[in-house]
Amino acid sequence: MSMPSGARAAVPQIPEAVHRRRWAILVVLMFSLLIVVLDNSILNVAVKTIASPAPTGLGATQSELEWAINAYTLVFAGLLFTAGLLGDRIGRKKVLLFGILLFGAGSALAAMSGSPAQLITWRAVMGFGAAFVMPATLAVLMNVFEREEQPRAIGIWAGSVGVAIAIGPITGGLLLEHFWWGSIFLVNVPVVVVALIAMMLLVPDSRDPNPGRTDPLGVALSIVGLVLLVYGIIRGGQLADFADPVVLLSSLGGLLVLAGFVWHEKRSTHPALDISYFKEPSFAAAVAAIALVFFALMGVTFFSAFYMQSVRGWSALQAGLMLLPLAAAQMIFAPRARLFVDRFGARATCTGGMLLVAVGLAAFALFDGTTPVWVLCLLFFVQGTGMAHVMTPVTVSVMQALPREKAGSGSAVNNTFRQVGGALGVAVLGSVLSTVYRGDIEGHLGAVPAGARQAAGESIEATLGIADKLGPAGAPLVAAANDAFLKAMHVTAAGSASVALVGTLVVALFLPGKPPAGQGPGGSGEDDRSVRAAGAGR
Repeated sequence: MSMPSGARAAVPQIPEAVHRRRWAILVVLMFSLLIVVLDNSILNVAVKTIASPAPTGLGATQSELEWAINAYTLVFAGLLFTAGLLGDRIGRKKVLLFGILLFGAGSALAAMSGSPAQLITWRAVMGFGAAFVMPATLAVLMNVFEREEQPRAIGIWAGSVGVAIAIGPITGGLLLEHFWWGSIFLVNVPVVVVALIAMMLLVPDSRDPNPGRTDPLGVALSIVGLVLLVYGIIRGGQLADFADPVVLLSSLGGLLVLAGFVWHEKRSTHPALDISYFKEPSFAAAVAAIALVFFALMGVTFFSAFYMQSVRGWSALQAGLMLLPLAAAQMIFAPRARLFVDRFGARATCTGGMLLVAVGLAAFALFDGTTPVWVLCLLFFVQGTGMAHVMTPVTVSVMQALPREKAGSGSAVNNTFRQVGGALGVAVLGSVLSTVYRGDIEGHLGAVPAGARQAAGESIEATLGIADKLGPAGAPLVAAANDAFLKAMHVTAAGSASVALVGTLVVALFLPGKPPAGQGPGGSGEDDRSVRAAGAGR
């Protein structure tokens, strides 16, 4: 999938002024990426507060809370590919500035929301802005680093994603302990101001010098297909019923539209996405690995939050702090994953990483209500280590497969598969968790008033809420709820581990191994570093 050495040598070198400030540019890109990814999870810790009546919260219903979360995800996932294409065409810096400005405006308006409907609307605006930020950060990175430094820079970029996922609940917990619920959004505004100033001063613009004709039909098909598919996934998870007519119609409709997108792109003389890249097993395996690892990870993040807060009784802040080992492992190993790839090859590195993820997920099937804290910390560290040794190599594989002028398209593909995989993981594994829990708890709801039994069996939070109202008589129900949840978690953890094992098989079979001695990374028989050094004059 790498470009021939001759083609690499012909690519214009990065200007010296840009090359000198490339690490400062990376810090700015990480800063921008951090708040976007962080905000994708930070709302989860505030849902109870927002559900409270005014003035504490907005009095949002369960459905309104779900859409406050999902409005962001739906718009974000639906526009990622289009945003990447626009960056290639009109300039990545322009797209990045637009996205971060819109995200900041949406954050300020969300903080001031006076109703759940307003919050849902401004969350969608935030998702719109985030869709333009995330692919642009990776595309800019590919255009300010020479090829030999890209794996290290991508490792740092990937590590910042893991850190953001982990510190989102911590940040939200700290803010909610001292301020009102809107602070989780308002905190973004000063960060956005700093990021905008830094971007204007440091980040260079870049775009495809020969973008060719536009492909409006392909762009429209990608948006409609992704929105329908992600909506079906989200709705199926909400209902815990993927056979629901609305869910089936949306999901299958999305898949059909995306199939039409592929058919159109293969026959177009000016495709938005060159589908031929997916014919390469290593490229297809890399994007599949991205989707599968996020399917497994986001699913386990979903049920582990309930395990720590509902079963163990920890606060949102305490539960968030438990994810610090995962963030630490990402920070330590993601920038260094390239060293393992250089020594053992992408196939061995990613296979080992996926196995670590699978082991970490499977360990949840052995947990109970008294599992020592140090075991959880070790588990999250193992998961973070595995993730670091998967995400960096597969992202490098995807990004270096495409020429530099198409970096926006490559980043869009990478992030779209990541987002769809994560949404599918939460929906499918959340549905499994809910179904198993309901089936086990139903036999323990005899003491609950008949009119409240259905609601009490929907989730462990609902059951514990009813048990609390029953007073001392609710103690047996609390024990039953914990047991039922642990059983459901064990089943879901086994499902998550199985998905990670499928990912292990995919990367083991299709990712490239270590190049033979004497060959460069591209397998050209010529060291890529020497090719770059010959023309760089640095």
